[in-house]
Amino acid sequence: MAKKSGRYAFTFEKEIYVSGYGNIVGKKEGQGPLGNLFDRIEPDLYCGKKTMEQAEQYLQQTALENALHRAGMERESLDIFCAGDLLNQCISSAFGFRESDVPYIGLYGACSTMALSTLIAALNIEAGLAQKAAACTSSHFGTAERQYRFPLEYGGQRPPAAQHTATASGAVVLTTQKSNIRLHGGAFGSIQDLGVTDQNNMGGAMAPAALKLILDYLQETRTTPQDYDLILTGDLGAVGAAVVVELAQERGVNLHQNYQDCGLLLYDRQTQDMHAGGSGCGCSAAVLTAYVLPKLAQGTLKNVLFLSTGALLSPTSVLQGESIPSIAHLIHLKGEAR
Repeated sequence: MAKKSGRYAFTFEKEIYVSGYGNIVGKKEGQGPLGNLFDRIEPDLYCGKKTMEQAEQYLQQTALENALHRAGMERESLDIFCAGDLLNQCISSAFGFRESDVPYIGLYGACSTMALSTLIAALNIEAGLAQKAAACTSSHFGTAERQYRFPLEYGGQRPPAAQHTATASGAVVLTTQKSNIRLHGGAFGSIQDLGVTDQNNMGGAMAPAALKLILDYLQETRTTPQDYDLILTGDLGAVGAAVVVELAQERGVNLHQNYQDCGLLLYDRQTQDMHAGGSGCGCSAAVLTAYVLPKLAQGTLKNVLFLSTGALLSPTSVLQGESIPSIAHLIHLKGEAR
């Protein structure tokens, strides 16, 4: 079984590898700095479907198929599938996978779902409940905006701290078959809430959870930021990422050299007018599967901490004046030369 190094950090005793990965993004994401790295770019928000909710289901289905193709597997050969999204009852994941006769675990971790689903899939392999497992998540600008904020037709002005919900999906396939990318371990974070109530400041709300898990993981594994080629948070954007770096420095931890945030990598904030950057489950999923995993496979990166961060709000909690709790989960990836 997985071996714990402390309250949060653990390592897998089995050798668990990323056998395949896939992604798909929308037009704006394809126009960003990583545009030439994605498997597929959709030209419009509907993806040829009747509704944007159906379009998001298509995003997940396509990302998973791309991951399975790289792994040389069929969907029905999976022993378990772990997925989630931002919509009520996680309908993008459930509806998109309802025709498959594969055991399914639906998860909600808000924007932390990519790391969460990957860890749950890996733990099924570690426990001997599966040999082939997949993890997937997605987000969609149109579906998320009208659930959490306003209909697109409203045309409300967005404040500087606001982030753009990515239209994107990413998926990974995990097995015990040796590849260039090994899932070494990870950590489940604890819920943090410092009282942020502005739903347009997701980065500020999620930064405390990301910071705490980074510091806890480094302490429990007796490592420093310099031991890693990259420490990558999910989608804190400009506001949250700056908070993490500054507060880490106050605690004697220097993140300036090898820290990045998916929300700042996905878009060009100056030319694309993305305010504080990107957000949404699909943001970190797309960056992980298009940018990080290929570099690990090629040997450009060898030791990576990937944290997805999530704001655990709902439309109801916002209307009731609640603050925004946050969560972060971490996966530790290693590139292995063959």
